[in-house]
Amino acid sequence: MGSVHARHPLLFLVLVIIATLTTLTPVIQATCSSQSPFHPPPTYDQHASEIWETFSQIEAALSALTRKNNTALDTALDTSSYSVEVTSSARTLWSTSHTARVKNATRPGADTVDSSSRYRIASITKVFTVLEILRLHGEGRLSLDDGVDKYVSFTEADDLNPRSTSGSIVWSDITLRSLASQLSGLPRDWAQGDIVTAPDDPTAIGLPPVSPPGNLPKCDSYTHQDRPCTAPELLAHLRHRDAVFAPGRKSTYSNIAFELLGLAIANVTGVAYEEAVTASILRPLGMAETSFAKPDDTVAVLPNGIAWYWDVDEGVQNPTGGLYCSAGDMSIFLRHVLAEYMDIGAAKTNWMPEASSAAGGSGSWYGMPWEIFRTEKILGGGGGGDASAARSVTFFTKGGGLPGYRTVIVLVPEFDLGITIFTAGDGEFLSDLLEMIPVPLIRAADRLAARQVADTYVGDFAFDSSSSALSSTEPRATEIDAGGAATPTLNSSLTLAYSPTHGLEITRWISNATDMLAVIPVLFKLPAGRPFHAQVIPTFLYRDRDPGGEVAAGEGEERRKNKTKTDNQGAGAGELWRIVVAVDKPPHQKEKSADPGVWDDFCVADVDVMMYAGRPLNEVVFWDRDRAAGPFGRVELSAFRVNLTRVHTGEGNSMAEDLKFLTQQSGTR
Repeated sequence: MGSVHARHPLLFLVLVIIATLTTLTPVIQATCSSQSPFHPPPTYDQHASEIWETFSQIEAALSALTRKNNTALDTALDTSSYSVEVTSSARTLWSTSHTARVKNATRPGADTVDSSSRYRIASITKVFTVLEILRLHGEGRLSLDDGVDKYVSFTEADDLNPRSTSGSIVWSDITLRSLASQLSGLPRDWAQGDIVTAPDDPTAIGLPPVSPPGNLPKCDSYTHQDRPCTAPELLAHLRHRDAVFAPGRKSTYSNIAFELLGLAIANVTGVAYEEAVTASILRPLGMAETSFAKPDDTVAVLPNGIAWYWDVDEGVQNPTGGLYCSAGDMSIFLRHVLAEYMDIGAAKTNWMPEASSAAGGSGSWYGMPWEIFRTEKILGGGGGGDASAARSVTFFTKGGGLPGYRTVIVLVPEFDLGITIFTAGDGEFLSDLLEMIPVPLIRAADRLAARQVADTYVGDFAFDSSSSALSSTEPRATEIDAGGAATPTLNSSLTLAYSPTHGLEITRWISNATDMLAVIPVLFKLPAGRPFHAQVIPTFLYRDRDPGGEVAAGEGEERRKNKTKTDNQGAGAGELWRIVVAVDKPPHQKEKSADPGVWDDFCVADVDVMMYAGRPLNEVVFWDRDRAAGPFGRVELSAFRVNLTRVHTGEGNSMAEDLKFLTQQSGTR
């Protein structure tokens, strides 16, 4: 029997390439489970029944909470108000509010709480501070990687506190990026959070009696909120503070970091921090219900018994928590972020990636300044189903808290959703709202996306002689038509289906009479006996054609910058996707083995691995979208130099069963 090289020289070459890639890259794409995101974000139009039905169910659940049931949560809602909004990048999808039944008799605030009512949003202000930093970075007026001492002078405090030079903080080592990412190593607070200012006796909790030292601040909580702190006081205090960690060593939450960013903004722009943010963010976005100035009581959501904090001026601490905002205005802001986060503020940076791990859990990270949470408890097998079928979803959040107020914003870019939850009063029920709203909403959005993928991409595609291959130099078989002319034929076809655990996948693939799904285990050296699937994932890039029908170079810069779903799904645009060969997760069988397979969870996957004659081997381009009916009419397999035409929409096959299963797995609970 001859060697593989002698019998199949092309296959031998591919195997050599694979072996080389395996040596260079410890874990290649064929060793990982399904990629995320599964699909493009869904379109929330009048036909998105999954979403509208879920909103109705959430409304009913919230209404049940606000009825007198003599529960702890019901009691909390007696004296508490909330406003909730859900938006896509295009428009507000849903809004609801609750007005406390019991208010402060002398200062009740707004008569009825709605989407225009104002809350103190506390640390959500940090998001606006970082956006202004990114905007200035994009304009070249500062750099994220400059030391903070380039923009803030720490020697100005000498006259205020000349003897306090005992601090160990090396300011030149702390960059603006580390300040925004909770990686500066700075302490959390300086004028708040000191137990010595509490009305209770500290010795009751085991602390020794002390006389407060003379170098403590004379502002904020040290004066019972009588006077806001100033920049010179902040800088003077920092001269004798020590770092918690060296810069970049480990993440720790710091309010001081954002106060310093506010000073940098003021020094770079030449105007007060508040004026800079208002002029460059709030006013251009039309956020008329957002301000650093205290709004009138007639629109204020005032917590019963703590209404006095509405009047507190945060002073130099405004960049970390000084904004007042309505839920409606926050939806405006979230729409802007969802639409622009990949190049926010023209800063040439994606605003969403994780910057550092948070100490709270393995699925939690800090961003700039996002608090990021990734979970497998919602989709696929999550929430009690088969763990091997679980899929992750990532939430980019920012929470805030001040006396009487707890607030949070939640962004889910893969589903094009932004969620605002503002509460005033007993904020303990915020965690209940987070379970009641985002969880069923994401499950509904996933069902909607699955249906839209089925309507748009699923089906059978085959070579059609009337739709020529891309390259006329490739050898083709021929058949003789009725007129005696030779017509090229090619035994190539593709079947795309949707699975709740695999997303859009190839279930049948013939290329030039070769069964590609039989070849893949050999090419990718898959583990013996392990099932796999050929998943097709979106890249969110597009290919244009010029009027002559030739493929235009690149993705089309103007299309990328100005793209909308309508633009990109027209007949002239091709959607670029990639095939990823993924090994299915095995069910955990701890009872059969003492080894839990810890490293099975390790996955560093490449999406772009091999080329063929200069074209990506796994590139798929969808062409010829039918605007009326919805589906794409043609699939291009770039490296295979072939176009395949739709011959079957997928209706009547197992798609209905798949969607039924998906509904059962990720249904609202």
